[in-house]
Amino acid sequence: MSNQPSRAHEFFRKRLVALKRKPQMIALCVLVIAFIYYSFNLSPIANTTALVNGPQMGLSEFCVMLFSALGLVCFLNAFPHRKKVNLPMLVLTFLMLALLIYCDVYYGGRITAALTRADSPISPTGKNAFVAVAQNVIRVHMILVIIGAALLALLPVYSKLLRKINTNIDIAGNSGMTAIDISGEDV
Repeated sequence: MSNQPSRAHEFFRKRLVALKRKPQMIALCVLVIAFIYYSFNLSPIANTTALVNGPQMGLSEFCVMLFSALGLVCFLNAFPHRKKVNLPMLVLTFLMLALLIYCDVYYGGRITAALTRADSPISPTGKNAFVAVAQNVIRVHMILVIIGAALLALLPVYSKLLRKINTNIDIAGNSGMTAIDISGEDV
């Protein structure tokens, strides 16, 4: 029994087999991480919206949450279990991701405008340190969404590469077996 794989090796082999079957889970995980990261950092973003009070900043913040949730739903519906890819849902997913990036760029632009305006610019230090935190959250969220969109767009490429990985288990007892006769003549 020395040829049996260890528990850790078997755990990673099973995860790799699952990724070979559903490679879209990589992009989904990145998009879920982006959604969770933005959701957990809503306080500095809401405080920045209240302080800066730029045009449509609250709407942009709301749209990011809405399009994140709808984008995940469209993503899950784009890849139904044991069926072909649902192209309209895939197009909607990319549309939601593009809208997310636009809302992040718009919100970041409003923050930059408030920090660099000529009359009474906002200083992102001291009691207004949450403005710098919100600006970083927006940048990281936008980068995560871009990475998720790129992974989704490159899905056909890396799914073929994942399928080439050998996940078979070599069993020592089966190497000496001969061909099984199924003709039924020896009955």
